[in-house]
Amino acid sequence: MFKASSIESSDGVAYPGRVSGAGSRVGLDSTPRELDEAPHQAWDRVRRRLRAEIGEEVYSSWFPRLELDGLARGTVRLSVPTRFLKTWIQQHYVERLTALWQEEGGAERVELIVRTAVMRGTGTGTTSTVRPIVAPGTVLRTAIEARPLAAVASAVTTPEVGNGSPLDHRLTFASYRLGDSNRLAHAAALKVAAAPTGAGPVFNPLYLHAAVGLGKTHLLQAIAAAGPEHGRRVVYLTAERFMYGFVAALKSQSAIAFKEQLRGIDTLVIDDLQFLQGKSVQQEFCHTLNALMDSGRQVVIAADRPPAELDALEERVRSRLAGGLVVEIAPLDEELRLEILSARIHALASQHPGFHVPPDVLAFIARHCGQNGRDLDGALNRLLAHNQLTARAITLEMAETAVRDLVRSTEPKRVRVDDILRIVAKHYNVTRADILSQRRTANVVKPRQIAMYLAKTLTLRSLPEIGRRFGGRDHTTVLHAVRKIEGLIGSDRAMADEVEALKRLINDE
Repeated sequence: MFKASSIESSDGVAYPGRVSGAGSRVGLDSTPRELDEAPHQAWDRVRRRLRAEIGEEVYSSWFPRLELDGLARGTVRLSVPTRFLKTWIQQHYVERLTALWQEEGGAERVELIVRTAVMRGTGTGTTSTVRPIVAPGTVLRTAIEARPLAAVASAVTTPEVGNGSPLDHRLTFASYRLGDSNRLAHAAALKVAAAPTGAGPVFNPLYLHAAVGLGKTHLLQAIAAAGPEHGRRVVYLTAERFMYGFVAALKSQSAIAFKEQLRGIDTLVIDDLQFLQGKSVQQEFCHTLNALMDSGRQVVIAADRPPAELDALEERVRSRLAGGLVVEIAPLDEELRLEILSARIHALASQHPGFHVPPDVLAFIARHCGQNGRDLDGALNRLLAHNQLTARAITLEMAETAVRDLVRSTEPKRVRVDDILRIVAKHYNVTRADILSQRRTANVVKPRQIAMYLAKTLTLRSLPEIGRRFGGRDHTTVLHAVRKIEGLIGSDRAMADEVEALKRLINDE
């Protein structure tokens, strides 16, 4: 004869125990409880409906480890392995779970609890627990097999991303040089870094973009370095480190722990987002981004292009990034390059006594040796090597010889179609997607035809290649656009000036 027993939790509510045969004792001194068949069937139906409603992607990220723990007095108790997961489901899906249970299982209320890693038999505390005592006739499992799921999960080595990528101690706000090209980005970064503990996000997300060597990483690392001064836990990660951490977490089956490391911080800083690759990694980044922003945490991101041009990212990620403060750091002007050179020379002179660069040499390097900080560093290292290794004083003639291969060429540079699309879209206040779309409105057709004309005249790409880059169009469409713009340039002076201005912007890029 079979009978069902129950187990009383710490709050005094009885939950069904396992179904046992005659002669066996059921309850706290038996194996972990098993629910009656009917609640299990209802739970299976609830899970299937939830998966169908929210989609496989969201379900597999948040709900695989949600388990049915008990059903009594109209209350369903569901358990999860971490407090973070409990909080997230409570905030986003508990109402929907309750509605599904009301329809499928007749329950009126859903309660979420955290499964404990250490079993207690006293019946005290805030979390329901059960003793794992072996019933008669069962085989004793090994220590690893007998451990609860949460304990096993915590034993798995989780990739340590909580400490972030290494920081360069030299990259602080104090060492950052200001000019017209980077003043807004610096002010926004400083505002974010100086936010006190508990304060809401200032700009969320703060998105900085610029070409290489213009100071994006400097600002991001300055934010990370300033976090502890204001009582904020800041994690700085390169996109590569984020990808490595997530992939390793999947392999070690510790993805939940990986998520909790990142989502328990105050500010997340991601550098070089353009290198984020892989559908699953991008999905996890999107979930992390949404979870942090929805819970009032600050996110700061840097990339080499604006969000709309990150073609490798999904549209919803680009949209979320564009919804914050997007700031471009422009190329360094000559005055700022001189200031940066002076600061770098002062630092080098403290390490190498006697190192001195005359003003005319400084002006030559600032004017001719690139438009970013890395080019300037390369030029100064050349001068330092010649000075220290040959014991020759630094002169303009010596500098011209030392850095001759770093001097910007007067020949036209190699132009990319991506640069043309970006500059034309910005000039005519349309998006890159507009130009590549099938729209035929006047405000889109004109920029599209001009961009095709510039791609034909400034690059070596063939008409079919250009057509493919412009939304998969036929080469005859490109040829028509080129001839149309050529005709307008010959008859309309304003149009000719407009196209020449765009050519200068592209070549100066």
